[in-house]
Amino acid sequence: MRPRTQREGRNPRDMMARTLDSEVLETRARLHAASKGVPFTPMRQRALALFGTANKPLTLSEITEQINVHRVQVYRLLEFLQEAGCIHRLASRSLYFACEHLHSEGEAVVFMICNKCGAIQETTSGLVTRGLRGAARTRGFRVKHPTVEVEGECAKCAAGRAV
Repeated sequence: MRPRTQREGRNPRDMMARTLDSEVLETRARLHAASKGVPFTPMRQRALALFGTANKPLTLSEITEQINVHRVQVYRLLEFLQEAGCIHRLASRSLYFACEHLHSEGEAVVFMICNKCGAIQETTSGLVTRGLRGAARTRGFRVKHPTVEVEGECAKCAAGRAV
């Protein structure tokens, strides 16, 4: 089953059925490019359009095929979009998906992945953020994209099992 994303408090079917606000994503990416003194390229624009209309998280292969550029360029592109706050990377599943809401600098994002239906719920946690910062500080580690992936069972699947 294909994973789907859910922002806290929203139905996962509604989440992937809607189209993200591509203008929000593009504005964020353009501002990030300007702040770095780099151009906002047509390739970046094509990638944002792809993420803005995708109804599911995308694999690297799907992105490479859709944008039609070399895989190395896609890695650079994804890093740029992640730094701009336009996409998230779900490392355990090698998936990428758009995120239109803005996270605070260094804010930890927690992904809860249902092992039964594949739903992906996204939330943030100040407690997790502080814990990760503290752990990183004790090791002299600089956190770039603080994320935590937790596997388990979503409320819907748990409720179905209880019946």
